[in-house]
Amino acid sequence: MLLIRPIRESDYLALLTIAKESGHGFTSLPVDETLLKNKIARSIASFHKAVEQPGDEGYLMVLEDVRSGEVVGTCALEAAVGSQDAFYHYRLGTDVHVSDKLGIRREVQTLTLCNDYTGASELCTLFLRNEWRRDNIGRVLSRSRFLMLAAFPDRFGDTVIAEMRGVSDEQGNSPFWQWLEEHFFGIDFPTADYLTGIGDKVFVAELMPRNPIYVNLLSPEAQAVVGQVHNNTRPALALLEAEGFRCRGYVDIFDAGPTVECARDQIRSVQASQQLSVVVEEIIEGDEYIICNGRMPDYRALRTLVQVDEDRGEIRMTAAAAKALMVEAGASVWTLPL
Repeated sequence: MLLIRPIRESDYLALLTIAKESGHGFTSLPVDETLLKNKIARSIASFHKAVEQPGDEGYLMVLEDVRSGEVVGTCALEAAVGSQDAFYHYRLGTDVHVSDKLGIRREVQTLTLCNDYTGASELCTLFLRNEWRRDNIGRVLSRSRFLMLAAFPDRFGDTVIAEMRGVSDEQGNSPFWQWLEEHFFGIDFPTADYLTGIGDKVFVAELMPRNPIYVNLLSPEAQAVVGQVHNNTRPALALLEAEGFRCRGYVDIFDAGPTVECARDQIRSVQASQQLSVVVEEIIEGDEYIICNGRMPDYRALRTLVQVDEDRGEIRMTAAAAKALMVEAGASVWTLPL
């Protein structure tokens, strides 16, 4: 049985292992003891906080193998990005140059630094250890966050975004950043990535070009990766696109990976979720669902076999599943068919 639950202080070593395995470009999990412990503490405080409107809360969850107690993955939600630190993107635009006298018209793509996503909620920190990348486990881990959005809409913004990892090699070198490094920054991509991960973003405002960048002036290698995703990220992007997420012309300032967005209430899994009453009994046949208990701070989500009776507004599950979710017969849970 695999259970999704809020991270605990005792999960630090497991989180450190995941941070090391995630590699370059996974900005939300820097390999730094102080910062990882601060992330854990911030998440614990967020789950316990009474929220009237989204702010600087961050909800970091782990995927636990209940049988062994091993933490095998993570996922997270940021309530409102940019609440404390500036949240930067490049906005892709078009600059048109026309000379009627010469009969010349040129359209040039530009990149303009912006903070347009300030206040949006963010899907982030999705990582599953290699040996567990099977049996739709990654899909369950990712989609479980939509149940949290459905169960606690007041804790999140009207728009939800996800930054997709851009193109970089095994050493962490990004073709897009290499051009910026040469002309503006003077520090390599892993260093810039690490500084952002630890929350030190002052250098971005200090060194980032203040005027729009003409894409056709980038190196051919940099031009080729604008808006492209890392090969390992393609399955995650496909899942989000199936949920209704689309890129609206925003890319990451370091590796130029696309950022996708969707209105919270228009996400397909949010729309497909239901609130049902628990009935506890043995299940002989049924369908696989993702269930969350809709409780704070004792949030729990589980993939399990259940029987749904929509006419009666009931969901039948085993006693073991109810125990894992920390619910009893008659309790309300949020459900999503797998």
